[in-house]
Amino acid sequence: MGNNMKYVIAALSLFISGVLSADEQLVVLSVPGMKCPACPITVMVALERVEGVKSVDVDLESKLAEVTYDDQITNISSLQIATKNIGFPSLVIHDKK
Repeated sequence: MGNNMKYVIAALSLFISGVLSADEQLVVLSVPGMKCPACPITVMVALERVEGVKSVDVDLESKLAEVTYDDQITNISSLQIATKNIGFPSLVIHDKK
């Protein structure tokens, strides 16, 4: 197989994977109640347990949680309920669709 064909196959693979993840969304939640080093871990675990969540990054200093999720499986409201249920109500800072 020539180099050009390898590039075409690689580009096609990237395109197909992009199409398959079209339902993936990103939201940034403010979680102002986080005050100790254990808080981000608690928030992260609660968010990771929501079906459809792909990844979670929680930062204590900024008090933000960045969540990537499949919007065909879950939604922002479910994410906020998950944080509220563990005692950390959250607000949407940024919703990138």
